[in-house]
This record gives sequence, structure tokens and C-alpha cells, in this order.
Amino acid sequence: MSTILKCENLCKKFGKKQILHNVSLEIKEGDILGFIGPNGAGKTTTIKLILGLQSITSGKVYINGYDIEKQFTKAIEKVGAIVENPDMYMYLSGKDNLKLVANMYKGIREEDIDRVVKLVKLENRINDKVSKYSLGMRQRLGIAQAILHKPNLLILDEPTNGLDPEGIKEMRELLINLAQEEKMAILISSHNLAELDNFCNKVCIIKNGAVIETSDIDSIKKTDNLNTKIFEVNDTEKIKKIIKNAEIMSKTQFKIHIEREKIPEIVSKLVDEDIKIYGIIEEEKSLEDAFFEKTGGNIIG
Repeated sequence: MSTILKCENLCKKFGKKQILHNVSLEIKEGDILGFIGPNGAGKTTTIKLILGLQSITSGKVYINGYDIEKQFTKAIEKVGAIVENPDMYMYLSGKDNLKLVANMYKGIREEDIDRVVKLVKLENRINDKVSKYSLGMRQRLGIAQAILHKPNLLILDEPTNGLDPEGIKEMRELLINLAQEEKMAILISSHNLAELDNFCNKVCIIKNGAVIETSDIDSIKKTDNLNTKIFEVNDTEKIKKIIKNAEIMSKTQFKIHIEREKIPEIVSKLVDEDIKIYGIIEEEKSLEDAFFEKTGGNIIG
């Protein structure tokens, strides 16, 4: 897969205050990268540098191989973005809003508009006034505007903010489809970690203007070589005497942080004590858990 977006050692200063410290990240086609961090960590500033909305103090941004500073027009031509709320005319229909956006680009045809309407699943409401749309529908129309010119990089700032569960589900399905079927690279800045956990394949964590970790989502949730195993047994009354570092969860469940190679040893101890084992499963750490561990529990913004 080809690299769509590459940021190298981005630094940003406002006067004497340094906001970003050597921020680097990379997104390939088909990737959905969750860009997360505490309030004031530098997420929005990074996005503005990527889009050429603010000047770069030092470092580089390449989009499809083009330098955002030296080759701005070529770099930005295949980028779609929604920063804050999408702009649209509430008194016009969704279709008319898309036609206005189409006028900003060369060669956008009626079939191109129909194509994005179908992608965002607004066929049945596209001729209604936007004022009658739910927030989720307006967000989908905003994405339709952003992808009308067939970009291969989509940048979204808080796309699920304020959405109800149904709207979040629709947004999730849309973004997965754009990444998998349209081969878009997608960068999402969001505080909704539970949602990002469901559809991102990569995560970049930023704190105090510096990237503290960037990796695939499964790796980022593993902080050490220990796995948390949950044992289901007939009775946990004697477990603490047998396994001192076990954490009792209920009358029939306990968990323990353990290396995979030591599981047979634990099983043998339980069998020797006539404790019946009904199951062993690995406890999955959430993205939110991993975030708080790596950032020290800062408030997400």
C-alpha cells in the first residue's frame, strides 16, 4: 500500500511558545488512523499544518508525495477535510448544497454527485432542505461535500461529536466503507475512544505537543508482555491461597496477569487443589484503558 500522508518532525511555535515538538506520523491507503490526546495536546494544530492552514516552523508534510509548503496546489488537490462543523446552507436542499460545492472543482458531473449521495446513503432525503436533517444526516452530507472531488485523504475533526448512537453507527459504517472500498486514507481526531476502538486500525497518541506512541491499534493496547487471563472455575474461595496475585472477580471468576508460558503451571495448581476449570479467556484492554495508561489519565479533548 502506498503512503498517502507523511508528517516528518513537525514543529510549531507561536512566539516563544513551542506547541508541537517533532510530530511524525504516516497513513497509507485504506488506513483509518485515530489521532488522540488530552486537551491542548496539539491535535488541531497538527491538522492545520497538514492542511496548510498554518505555517510550519520546521518539519515537513507530504501528501501523495507533494510537499504541502512547496507544492501546495498539487498536495491539497486530493484532500477532503471537515474541521469543526461542515459548512452548508440550511435553507437549500442537500443536493443544491452539493451542486454549490461542485462549482469549486473542475469536471464534477451530475453522476459524481449521485455517486457520493449513494456512498453516504442520503438518496431518500437528498432533495429535502438541510434544515430538516438530523445532525447525523448533516455530518454525512458534510462528508459527501468533502469527498465530491474524489480525494484519497480524508481528514475529520470530531466527526461523531454530538451524534446519537444511531448516527455514530452510520458514521462508523461510512468511514469503514470509504477506507475499504474507496481505498481512502482517513485521519480522525476524536475524543470518542470507544468508537475509534471499533473502526480504526491505527492510533497516534499525542501529549504536550509530542507523539508518545503511534502503532496499529492492537499493539497500542498491549503495554507489556503480560496478558490478563480470566479463569472461570467452580469456586474462587481458595484461589488467593493458591495464586497470591490473583484478582477475585466473582464467586466463579478470577483474573491474573501472566505470561502465556506460565498458564499450564497455574492450571496444574488448580487441578491439584480439585478446583474445576470451565474456561480461560484473555481480557481485552480497551483503547480508553491504553490511553489513560500512556497519558497518565488526562482529560481527552
